[in-house]
Amino acid sequence: MDSVVLQISLLVSLTGGLWYALNKHVGKALPLPPGPPADPLIGHLRLFPKANPELVFHEWAKTYGDIVHLSFFGRSVVVLNSLEAAIDSLEKKSAIYSDRPDLVVYDLMGWTPNLPFLPYGERFKKHRAIFHSHFIPEACVDYQHVQLQNVHLLVEGLMKNQGHHDRLLSRFTTSIAIRIAYGHQIRSDDDEYISIANDCGVALRQGGAGGTLVDLFPSLQYFPSWFPGTYFANVGRGWKWAINKLYDYPFDSVRKEMAEGIAQPSFLAAELEAAAGRELSKEEVEDIKGVAGGIFAGGTETTWSSLTVFFLAMLLYPECQKRGQEEVDRVVGKHRLPSFDDIESLPYVNCVVQEIFRWKPVIPLGIPHRCTEDDNYRGMLIPKGSLVFANARAMALDPSTYKDPSLFNPARFLPETDGGRGEPLFEPAFGFGRRICPGRHLANASVFIAVATIFATLNISKAKDENGLEITPSLVFETGLTSHPKPFPCNVVCRSEGTARLIQEAVDTID
Repeated sequence: MDSVVLQISLLVSLTGGLWYALNKHVGKALPLPPGPPADPLIGHLRLFPKANPELVFHEWAKTYGDIVHLSFFGRSVVVLNSLEAAIDSLEKKSAIYSDRPDLVVYDLMGWTPNLPFLPYGERFKKHRAIFHSHFIPEACVDYQHVQLQNVHLLVEGLMKNQGHHDRLLSRFTTSIAIRIAYGHQIRSDDDEYISIANDCGVALRQGGAGGTLVDLFPSLQYFPSWFPGTYFANVGRGWKWAINKLYDYPFDSVRKEMAEGIAQPSFLAAELEAAAGRELSKEEVEDIKGVAGGIFAGGTETTWSSLTVFFLAMLLYPECQKRGQEEVDRVVGKHRLPSFDDIESLPYVNCVVQEIFRWKPVIPLGIPHRCTEDDNYRGMLIPKGSLVFANARAMALDPSTYKDPSLFNPARFLPETDGGRGEPLFEPAFGFGRRICPGRHLANASVFIAVATIFATLNISKAKDENGLEITPSLVFETGLTSHPKPFPCNVVCRSEGTARLIQEAVDTID
């Protein structure tokens, strides 16, 4: 009986919320941004794309303009499809556009103590300050030896065909994040941290990025699992164990290693050492776990996807691989491997890195912002409480900024004096304003050293079928919060015996 009363109460509450949402802006003079025709009451629910919403929003922008308004039972969703609109709102007005909406699905999973999901406030500022101190460009220099060691292990694995390229790329990015966060060096695929990273990656792709009915109407999380609209609430609860393990397993392991005197230098060890001699509060423990978990989760999924995009691009645009190899050979030579000292001398390699970020953004819609006040933008009303998405995919495909935007062409970023187009670097890759990714410098460095070292040592080419015909991979992606290419085959071989020897010598020196 009590459960029936609860359900009725929640339904009444939900209905009242709908009435308020539908009527709270009545009488306001400013029009809402344009968008496709909506149904009464439910708004654009039937039109909301089930897959690749960023591409659908991009198409709608061609009809309705770069700012598209949608509604779901009266709740406003605003999609920013141009860099200008994103900068004007999320950066120039960051004071009212830096909050997060109720990300119920991710909250049910347990992601809330993680910086990208925290609402704007003192705790967010605290986490961001900790991240900033560890990942400013000057601090990232301290991690270069970790990146170099792991890229040499990556190339060794690719040369010796130790597994599918996608799995080895995942291990590379996971290894760097784990070493920095927890001081642990991954050596094999059966490492427990690999399992944790894989599970968390799947969970991230299941969450819906703030666009599910449960996110729009949090009361639905309290309804029984069979009730319409509760699917994603059940998904969130179903993955809570994985996120709990992300926080607890490394924390307990490092504390045990510290007690035994065998802990390696890491972010977590440093934070626990700084708190030695006093009892940590529950919130302090959550903060430390959350920041360390953010290094782990944030440093694996997106960088892995970017490098998989790189492999895909090399198969479809082999001329880019050839040009990159020629530049590395000219600058680095045949008697050593690339290092971070080569960054300034490898302009085309740097352009390849930037084109990876632009061509197929791995977080195409990002995590939605929430507008905390009514905003007048270009004479249109962005209502208080709106979910605001920055459509990075649409910005990447903007023909007024990038010529032939669907093509992978690193030379677009080179100066015209060097035979390029002088097109601007892709700013949306790491987000906007106060929500910009604090680990972007580390991610950029990891992708650079991977691309440069692969150019120096390996040839990537199309696999062949049983008839000897080349297999051209399709541009199909698994989508969710992150976008990752679906598995595709390829051949990876060492460029020469000399480079194989250099890699083996480098691997043999790793502790």
